[in-house]
Amino acid sequence: MTTPTLIRRAALTTVAATAALLLVACGGGGAGGHAGHGTSASPGASATTAHNAQDISFAQGMIPHHRQALEMARLAAGRASSARVKDLATRIENAQGPEIRTMTGWLKAWGEQVPMAGMDHSGHSGMTGTMSDGDMAELRKAEGKDFDTKFLSMMVEHHRGAVQMAGTEKEKGAYGPAKTMADAVVTAQNAEIEEMNELLGKS
Repeated sequence: MTTPTLIRRAALTTVAATAALLLVACGGGGAGGHAGHGTSASPGASATTAHNAQDISFAQGMIPHHRQALEMARLAAGRASSARVKDLATRIENAQGPEIRTMTGWLKAWGEQVPMAGMDHSGHSGMTGTMSDGDMAELRKAEGKDFDTKFLSMMVEHHRGAVQMAGTEKEKGAYGPAKTMADAVVTAQNAEIEEMNELLGKS
């Protein structure tokens, strides 16, 4: 009597445990599914699906726009006369370099084309705030206070373009991280515009 009873109890215990495991497994896609992007099980899914055409356009446009800002900022170390201009240029590099890497990662995750580096700016000359090849050539030739003035004037225009692009992303984008970056761009670059206008004596 004792042995059959133990066998039956063991069998019932096994069935109950199996049923519990099945419920947990199924629950991951049910109630637990509301966690969405916060779960570690689906980061790839969120990166590839939770975006729209505007998010792609934002990243593909802002990457070359930022690259030109970095090109301008890197000239300041050897050409600017103002320590404040050099400091500003360093801050621009420190902010926009990581943003380029982040946006590049988004485009790769979405299976979209990443703008090529090292090309001239003629293909982006119609982009808001982008400097022409002629503008960049003038900046490369400038030194001292002349460089400071040209750099600040050009970067104000460049930043305004970025703010406009970011505003469009905030309004029409769907991808949360892209909208968050756009908000940060608007805040940071508007503040830098005020700083640069002050340095230019326009405030």
